[in-house]
Amino acid sequence: MTASSTRRTTVARNRTAAFGAIAVAGALILTGCGDQTDKGSDSGSSSSSSAPLASKLPADIRKAGVIKVGSDIAYPPVEYMQSGKAVGVDPDIADALGKQLGVRFDFQNGKFDQLIVGLQANRFNVIMSAMNDTKDRQNGIDSDTGKKVGNGVDFVDYFTAGTSILVQKGNPKGIKSLDDLCGKVVALQKGTTSEGIAKAQSQKCTKDGNKAIDLQTFDTDPEALLRLKQGASVADLNDFPVAAYNAKTSGGGKDFEVVGEQIEAGPYGIAVSKENTQLRDAIQAAMAAIVKNGDYQKILEKWNVTQGAVTEAKINGGS
Repeated sequence: MTASSTRRTTVARNRTAAFGAIAVAGALILTGCGDQTDKGSDSGSSSSSSAPLASKLPADIRKAGVIKVGSDIAYPPVEYMQSGKAVGVDPDIADALGKQLGVRFDFQNGKFDQLIVGLQANRFNVIMSAMNDTKDRQNGIDSDTGKKVGNGVDFVDYFTAGTSILVQKGNPKGIKSLDDLCGKVVALQKGTTSEGIAKAQSQKCTKDGNKAIDLQTFDTDPEALLRLKQGASVADLNDFPVAAYNAKTSGGGKDFEVVGEQIEAGPYGIAVSKENTQLRDAIQAAMAAIVKNGDYQKILEKWNVTQGAVTEAKINGGS
């Protein structure tokens, strides 16, 4: 989700091979900034001094018993709202981390392209929103301008995904690769890695003597999907598990299909302020623990995304 989220920097929410064989089954799949429409929802266990890694947390978070999570909760199956609660891959992983750390992860909804701003303004403690770990985000670089726009963030990597091309069912425009998007309308969520990929492809189009992509960006991926469903765009770009989920579920599987290979597969990361290294290291330790004890694998099996598994919780492993 590059300063390029998934569900989801500006993200040029980075979302071919890491997910190429995922079988997406039916149930597959910030206080955030910007306008927020849904109330935050809780994930994780309540504070517990008996939790094995509780002592690793900063004292203020351990006392509060809560880690506030900024997230764009509209990116199934990674995170989405169901009966007023955040559900999906990320909330389930957060729940398992919470049991190790003895705290509750409180998911708070916001716009993806404002999540890092919200984190740096201390509106929440971490970001967990299908956000690709990229060097630009680590260093606070605007991927469009190449200019420094902030202090950057640290990531604890927990998943791997690439970007996929989603088209109307039957592929009426014959889209097979990024090169087929030249001169055509593409709708996608702004502030995402997918946006960065589309902009780079548009530059390639013009360099090759073709027309640029007519790129339309929206605050949420469902808005972009609606444009595609209506035939107002020829494609949407989003993270493979999300694209596959929508292809399987939207309109009973009759609305969309995924074409081509995954593009630029890379890690999702839990973003933490660079000033909060103790929290970062506590989350890394908790992530390593759930990988080792099998809880992580069970969550990925539940959501049919096992081929996105990582084997270790790296810090800033993205490129």
